[in-house]
Amino acid sequence: MLFNSIEFLIFFPIVTFLYFILPHKFRWFMLLAASCIFYMAFIPAYILILALTIVVDYFAGIYIEKSEGERKRLFLILSIVSTTAILFIFKYFNFFNANMASLARLLHWNYSIESLSIILPIGLSFHTFQSLSYVIEVYRGHQKAERNFGIYSLYVMFYPQLVAGPIERPQNLLHQFYKEHKFEYKRVTDGLKLMAWGFFKKVVIADRLAILVNQVYNNPTNYEGVPLIVATIFFAFQIFCDFSGYSHIAIGAAQVMGFNLMENFRRPYFSKSISEFWKRWHISLSTWFKDYLYISMGGNRVPKWRWHFNLFFTFMVSGLWHGSNWTFIIWGALNGFYLVFSLWTDDIRKTITKLSGLSRLPRLHNLLKLGITFSLICFSWIFFRANSLHDAVYIVSHLFKGFENIPNIQALTDSLFKLGLRQYEFFIAVASIIIMELIHIVEQRKGSVRAILSEKPAWFRWTAYYLLVTSILVFGVFGNQEFIYFQF
Repeated sequence: MLFNSIEFLIFFPIVTFLYFILPHKFRWFMLLAASCIFYMAFIPAYILILALTIVVDYFAGIYIEKSEGERKRLFLILSIVSTTAILFIFKYFNFFNANMASLARLLHWNYSIESLSIILPIGLSFHTFQSLSYVIEVYRGHQKAERNFGIYSLYVMFYPQLVAGPIERPQNLLHQFYKEHKFEYKRVTDGLKLMAWGFFKKVVIADRLAILVNQVYNNPTNYEGVPLIVATIFFAFQIFCDFSGYSHIAIGAAQVMGFNLMENFRRPYFSKSISEFWKRWHISLSTWFKDYLYISMGGNRVPKWRWHFNLFFTFMVSGLWHGSNWTFIIWGALNGFYLVFSLWTDDIRKTITKLSGLSRLPRLHNLLKLGITFSLICFSWIFFRANSLHDAVYIVSHLFKGFENIPNIQALTDSLFKLGLRQYEFFIAVASIIIMELIHIVEQRKGSVRAILSEKPAWFRWTAYYLLVTSILVFGVFGNQEFIYFQF
């Protein structure tokens, strides 16, 4: 069930109403049933795959807690292998099988294993990682094994963050299902405001930008120069508004019922370095890889060469997590290279900053760093969005071509209005991005806009709310456009 669908607009108030009128002891069961309905709205049979993961990790957690030494480690390994095996079969088998077939043809081997005709269960990577975080935390002694099978199932299946996160940790979420959450006007309205902001990002900005991005990126060889640059920049904002919009809706929906989910985005395009960007972007996944892969490999508590390898490898695996395609692996490796290269050149960059006088102009220096970081991130998004490695190579090699064929500014703007968006739609897209970033600037300097609005007079607050809702209804692109991260 999509958040931006009529079905969800019916589902959400009904579930929320039932949650508050039911006695506390029955609420978890209702939420679990609602979460099953939410997930089965996509492909009903695939709930059996989710159920298998839940059963395996539920019992694994109990046996891990009761065991010691090698036996304890064995149960952890069995849980990780069985859970990731499901992920591998549905998400990665065909990718690795196709690459093995290509290698076999190159080496003239006989390779006859057929690809599987299966559809990737929606959000499989997300609830797989949430399950893995549970068993790992139980193994480390940071979380007690959950004995209530229904509550554990709800931890994995909680509908707001079931298919695209945030990827929660058991310490943050599990205990919340035992608390009785009463109806609190301020908390409920705060959650609804966050949901509205998420819908604005999704249907007003992301889905409108998608029209232009899809036209260019689905036919890249028809374009060069400015259209490719504009589509790439638009995609940077599309994916941010699409995914952060989903996170806002998920966090807001949970907040309405009294549940606190972790922050997933923190104005990432205001980052002044790649390292800072990854502390602000998809925080629940970045911290997952940091906690369970990077640190487990030794993190930075190893020789320098190994530290740099750990960084690079972690980001390459992160790329593979996003999709079974070489474009995603290159995207992850490219971001890993950015981080390692920044470490290699740290002293050189400090020297250049000092000699150039930029150290005496902090605002200009910060603006320059912000621009460079955004440019590098946009460049990496090319590989993330491209349909194939061939398309990505074409786009990269033609980004700065064709400028000599543009006779004047009028011709340039006219060409932009032929990329799927009419003139007024193009301006709506740009204006919406500017409004969003102005709000981000306010939040960067003064804190949450919700908190700021709560201190304003009623007429000012309600004017802002009406403008937000009206802009969604008037300028929103409605067509049940899936969220980008559903495919992961």
